[in-house]
Amino acid sequence: MNVVREINKINERELELGVGSASWHDEYKDSAYIFIGGLHYDLSEGDVITIFSQYGEVVDVNLPRDKETGKTKGFGFLMYEDQRSTVLAVDNLNGATVLERTLRVDHVKKYRQTRVKGEDGEWKEPEEQSLNAKPQMIDDPGAESSASSAPDIDPDDPMRDYLLKKWQEEHDRKSKKSKGKHKDETPEARRARKERKKEKKARKEATKSEGLKGVEALLKSLDGRRGSREGRTSRRRPRSRSPRSPSPDQQARYSDGRPTGRERHA
Repeated sequence: MNVVREINKINERELELGVGSASWHDEYKDSAYIFIGGLHYDLSEGDVITIFSQYGEVVDVNLPRDKETGKTKGFGFLMYEDQRSTVLAVDNLNGATVLERTLRVDHVKKYRQTRVKGEDGEWKEPEEQSLNAKPQMIDDPGAESSASSAPDIDPDDPMRDYLLKKWQEEHDRKSKKSKGKHKDETPEARRARKERKKEKKARKEATKSEGLKGVEALLKSLDGRRGSREGRTSRRRPRSRSPRSPSPDQQARYSDGRPTGRERHA
């Protein structure tokens, strides 16, 4: 926190004095790297790129991680394509709060690349600078097919390089897993396995097609039954009830003039 306050005080002092060419940033004009402290442990390289890319193109990010847990240690180094972006990042993001933690952003005068382990097992300084926020160059001709199937990501997306790197790692992991599973397989067995896979897929598609045809036939039959039922209902006519006339026995019974049952009770 003391360093954060000091950097902010220097910037405020320069604004008050109106200092132009003699800015303290000029001391770091030959370095495009910045130091970032106070990072939340859950932030990844992609998250850091997203935050800091608003002030320029990011070409390298290094977040040291714990060897046992794999989590970040809360600090890292970032390189911009243009050194002037470092001035904007330091002035605007130093003291900013991200995930309830205060960031410390400062210049780095001489940044040393992470050492690499040689063939003899000893750690050595890298012969050339490696920029892990840039797309990796693939020299393996056999990798052309995997590169052609890579996801199509907007080149202006600040997460593009990181997403491509993650996709390549996942692709390589699956490729190694599949090769290890069938590494001792003969060409004849491989062809037979592919044929079985095609037949299984064809049967699955045929079963699916037959199921759809059965559903369509059932729907058609239901529609036909509904139409015939509606036709029979429309053809029906209401029955007309006419007054019943007395039967011949009833006429003969009361032809002699005897009173009917209703007249007797009256």
